[in-house]
Amino acid sequence: MSPSARLRVAGVGAGYFSQFHYGSWRRIPEVELVACCDQDLSKAQAWGVPAFDRLPDMLATVQPDLLDIILPPEGHRVALAQALEAGVRAIICQKPFGVDLDEARAMAQDAAEAGATLVIHENFRFQPWYRAIKAALDAGRVGTLQQATFRMRPGDGQGPNAYLDRQPYFQQMERFLVHETAVHWVDTFRFLMGDPTAVYADLQRLNPVIAGEDAAVILFDHPRQVRALFDGNRHLDHASDNLRRTMGEALFEGTEGSISLRGDGSVWLRAFGSLDAVEILGSNTWEGFGGDCVHALQNHVVSGLLHQTPIENQALDYLTVIAIEQAIYTSAATGRKCKVETP
Repeated sequence: MSPSARLRVAGVGAGYFSQFHYGSWRRIPEVELVACCDQDLSKAQAWGVPAFDRLPDMLATVQPDLLDIILPPEGHRVALAQALEAGVRAIICQKPFGVDLDEARAMAQDAAEAGATLVIHENFRFQPWYRAIKAALDAGRVGTLQQATFRMRPGDGQGPNAYLDRQPYFQQMERFLVHETAVHWVDTFRFLMGDPTAVYADLQRLNPVIAGEDAAVILFDHPRQVRALFDGNRHLDHASDNLRRTMGEALFEGTEGSISLRGDGSVWLRAFGSLDAVEILGSNTWEGFGGDCVHALQNHVVSGLLHQTPIENQALDYLTVIAIEQAIYTSAATGRKCKVETP
C-alpha cells in the first residue's frame, strides 16, 4: 500500500469490548470504518456503518483491506477462514487466540500460507506505563534486573453477579483467570524480560458461581536469572479511582534501583538505598480502557501496513504466549515446575 493510502476496515463482533475497537478506528485518520457484523444485527447497526449479520455477506459486499475479529475464541477459526477465502490479507484477531495451541498453530499457518498479515490483539504491552517501564529497563535505570512482580487486583470477582454486567460468558469459562486475563501479563512479561524458560503455577477457584479459576500465583523463570511473579486475585482491589486502568500494581527490582507502577498509571523510579522516588511517567487520565492501549495497538498495526514499520504480536510469534499458558495449566495440574516448549 502507498503511504497516502487509507485502510478500509471492517469488524466482526459487537459485544462489550468492541466499543474500544470501533471507537479507536474512528480516531485514526488513515482508516475508514466501512462495516460492522454481528449475529445481533441491532448491535452491528449501532455504529452507523453498513451492518450485517453474516460475515461472508459483509466481506463480499464491502471488500475491506483489514478485518478486525472481535469474537470469543470459539469464533476465531471460522471467521479467519472466511476472511482468507474472501481475499482479506490483513487481519487482527482478539485474544485468547483460538481454543488451544493446536488450533492457534493451524490458524497461524493458514494465514502464513495465504500471505496474510495476522496480528493478535494483545494490547496490554501497548499500555503507556509498560512502554515507559520498557524504556527505563533498556536504559539500565535499575542496573541488573533481578525480580519483577505484578499484583492483579481488579476487585470485580465477588458474589453471584460477578462479570455479568460486562462479559457474562466469563462465568462459564472452564479456564478463566489464566486463559482470559493473566495471558495479558504472560505477553507483557515476555515483552519486558524475554521469553520464560519455565513456570510454576498454583491456581484457585474462590467464587463458586464460576466454572474456572479466579486466583493464581505464577512464577516465571526469565533469561539472565530474572524471576517474575504474577499474583492475581479478582476478588481483591488496589488503590485506584479506576480499578480497570492498570488492574493492579507492579514492581521491577534491580541492583541499582526499582521501578513501581501505581494504580493511577504513574511510574516511579527509586534509586537503590534511597527513600525517595522520582516520577518518570505521570498519572493517566484516559477514561476508556487501559490507557488507550487499544488505540495504541491499532495505530501500530496501521503504521506497519501503510509504512512498513515492524509489527509486534504477529500470530506465529504469539504462539509462544499460548505455549506458556499451556505450561502454566500443566504445572497447576501436576504441582511441578514445567519447562516452556517453544512452538
